[in-house]
Amino acid sequence: MADTLICGIDIGSIKIATVVAVKSKEEEELRIVGFNATRSQGVKKGLIVDIDQVTNSVEESVEKAERMAGHKINHTFVSVGGPHISSLNSHGVVAVSNPQGEIGDADVERVVEAARAISLSTTRQIIEVIPREYIVDGQPGIKNPVGMSGVRLEVDTHIITASLTNLKNIDRCLADLGIENDGFIFSGLASAEAVLTETEKELGVVLVDIGGGKIDICLFAEGALSHSSSIPIGARHITNDIAVGLRVSLDSAEKIKLHLGKKLPVSIRRDEKKHNVLDLSALHLPEHLDDVSMQTLIDGIIGSRIEEIYKLIGEEIEKSGFAQSAPSGLVITGGGALTAGISELGRKIIGMPIRVGTPDRVIGLLDEVLDPQYASTVGLILYGRKNIIEYESGLKKFNKIFKDFSVGSSFEKVKNLIKQFIP
Repeated sequence: MADTLICGIDIGSIKIATVVAVKSKEEEELRIVGFNATRSQGVKKGLIVDIDQVTNSVEESVEKAERMAGHKINHTFVSVGGPHISSLNSHGVVAVSNPQGEIGDADVERVVEAARAISLSTTRQIIEVIPREYIVDGQPGIKNPVGMSGVRLEVDTHIITASLTNLKNIDRCLADLGIENDGFIFSGLASAEAVLTETEKELGVVLVDIGGGKIDICLFAEGALSHSSSIPIGARHITNDIAVGLRVSLDSAEKIKLHLGKKLPVSIRRDEKKHNVLDLSALHLPEHLDDVSMQTLIDGIIGSRIEEIYKLIGEEIEKSGFAQSAPSGLVITGGGALTAGISELGRKIIGMPIRVGTPDRVIGLLDEVLDPQYASTVGLILYGRKNIIEYESGLKKFNKIFKDFSVGSSFEKVKNLIKQFIP
């Protein structure tokens, strides 16, 4: 089998990151061969507000990643997130078709299709249907029913939907660049793929991806994704607060925030007199601000915004109905996870265990991507590998063709399906 190229484009409010990986039969892990992160323009809170600016930013990021990888990007997986994301849990029931009562792949596909037959607005599109558990003749908790005996098959699924308008805008950006979209992946789910362990998912955990303009949340209970949502607030709000509080520009505020995240020592609680002033002289800020009181910065400016963020996260967890099903606590990732005190303050405010998640399970250009802010970028190729399509075969998997099937795009999908059988 020839090496397969897997690409992902993470379109965020602060950055647009492109990653290129190679999947080979010799190596179990994906090898990253190309990567680039470009400043994002035309995106606010995960939504496209200027399509031309986004297209230019994506083009720049893709070209640089192609140059590094030495490969042309023709197909890619794309992340989506922001307040337009919503989710619900659905139930499906079918009778097993085999007279002997053995459950086959066709039965599993039928019951999942039955679960996704929900009433949906014409402005929404399903981007993901994830089975949580199967129930065979009343026996719950089954992960894979294929080969089991039974006459009645049920499934509990988690369905993620997104704004059809925003998805079409992303598709148009890619089409202008001659890139085919392999599928949309919720950025919170992509991050979960990169930073969560199977043990955490089984015990129950909340993945919190703090981006620049939004926070994506995925709650796992008993190994299955059970709730997904997004909050329209992010790390950019912390930067804005620093800019206003210290009367500096946004660029200077961002430098101060990142500098604080790197320099804040654990010993600050032990020796407050020594560390109560943060030295900023190395940053050479245009405002000529050489130092700042640590108490002013953390307690007076950053702390109040982090408290607000955790209160909103806590409300989302309560709203999900699975608050008691996440003993593993929170795993914080995304660019906002680099903010000083994000874990310590969070434990006090939300009263749950918290750790910062860094992506792994890949090899290659690790220095570039092993950073919380690229969790969703790495997760795109990891999650995409599960849904990989062998383009060389000429026939695409049917479940992939119908994955994003919606009323608005029915004729287009059928037309594309027929085209594959025409020489």
